[in-house]
Amino acid sequence: MATVRKAEAFLVDLEVEQVRTDAVQAFLSQETVFVELTTDDGAVGLGYTYTIGTGGTAVLALLRDHLLPRLVGADATRVEAVWHDLFASTRATTVGAITSLALAAVDTALWDLRCIRAGEPLWRVAGGFQSRVPLYDTETGWLHLNTDELVAGALKARDAGWRGIKVKVGKPSGAEDAARLAAVREAVGPHFPVMVDANQSMTLAEALRRAELFAPLGLTWLEEPLPADDVAAHERLAHATNIPIAVGESLYSVAQFREYLHRGAASVVQVDVARIGGITPWLKVAHTAETFNAEVCPHFLMELHVSLAAAVPNGRFVEHIPQLRAITTGEMSVVDGCAVAPDMPGLGIAWNRDAMDDLRVA
Repeated sequence: MATVRKAEAFLVDLEVEQVRTDAVQAFLSQETVFVELTTDDGAVGLGYTYTIGTGGTAVLALLRDHLLPRLVGADATRVEAVWHDLFASTRATTVGAITSLALAAVDTALWDLRCIRAGEPLWRVAGGFQSRVPLYDTETGWLHLNTDELVAGALKARDAGWRGIKVKVGKPSGAEDAARLAAVREAVGPHFPVMVDANQSMTLAEALRRAELFAPLGLTWLEEPLPADDVAAHERLAHATNIPIAVGESLYSVAQFREYLHRGAASVVQVDVARIGGITPWLKVAHTAETFNAEVCPHFLMELHVSLAAAVPNGRFVEHIPQLRAITTGEMSVVDGCAVAPDMPGLGIAWNRDAMDDLRVA
């Protein structure tokens, strides 16, 4: 038993490392909420969650006002019990983004403690299937970039050894989206993986039209074409196109993923450890996806997701969007276009505590 004696939360606001736009929003900043847990034997676990510019203070308030007081006196080794107790105590606000984000900060701190106590890295404790996962780049594909910039970025990524690229879609004209994608496909060749992301911007009718336009381009997946809560429309689209449909960054419970998979509404799972509520439910989603023979390609948070995607048999890709370099002392290792899971005990992220303190929001 390791009793939690101290539980603290704080917010660090990070500027975006480059301009990032999609069909519905811009990435304004990374509000990064940390939870630090100290047990009676002096062990410390640090977990985190994030937003892309709004809601961070709401997450922080939920943690400080409600969740963290419940943690004091809890057994930190009973991760499932703690997660379910906190979830049950927030029934009135679940399933929902703010609660899931808050739960994730606690859960990742508990997993950090678990791995540190075991003297093992997260990817081994969580399953240990593989030590590295193919990496695809999103930074070269934002919607505000013109076609020449997209092509140049795609060629740079391919020549640097990346295993794929993602291009944002959602221009007013489907013909413009298709022309941009066709230019990228012609530049990188027929075999290089190209993913596209619509960020929930389309109606079903428009998604059907654009999927038909995109079909000849050999896309690896079409991501979030429709509002994430419209499973029925995703099901109709998935059955009408040969492009794999990807969802997950905007889903907040294991049951939502189960419904998508059961109905054949998606075949690529992009579960986000912060938005699903932590590592504990993330692994449940990944294993559920495995039973449907579906790949897991998590959204964002590459520094943490590399270890989780490496832990499971169906971890297919990690998304390259660097955003923690201002508060870490080292970067994720990349070898032959693959993200390498860190071997340090814990979550495997080398935090720079001085830099974090400098960027704390009062």
